Amino acid sequence: MKIEYDFNEKQKTQPIERWEVWEAFKEVRANGESLGVDGVTIDTVASYPRKYLYPVWRRMANGSYFPKAVRQAEIPKEDGSKKLLDIPTVTDRVAQTVIKWKLEKYTNNHFSVNSFGYIEGKSQHDAIEQC
Repeated sequence: MKIEYDFNEKQKTQPIERWEVWEAFKEVRANGESLGVDGVTIDTVASYPRKYLYPVWRRMANGSYFPKAVRQAEIPKEDGSKKLLDIPTVTDRVAQTVIKWKLEKYTNNHFSVNSFGYIEGKSQHDAIEQC
């Protein structure tokens, strides 16, 4: 039995542009510093974008991006107990921002005008004001 493979099949790509990764990095940088499990800082990524951001774009564009592990930190709650907070790496936050922007283009139009959760430009204060 002879098995034939079709190697002419084109590689699937995702519509991710390099400028989107760079703009997402600028947003992550503006939101402040939190080290991920890899210990790479925002300043390090800014100093070596080809080393850190180019691979993010390349992997996202060809569909092979996988996030790294997250660092967990305990933060105190009002009742004195502690809550675990997962902190992704800087590059993973960049990737998450790009995906967030892509998804918002399609999802925001489907929300009711009375929806306020997780919608860009709307807050709990807007919901209270509308009530």
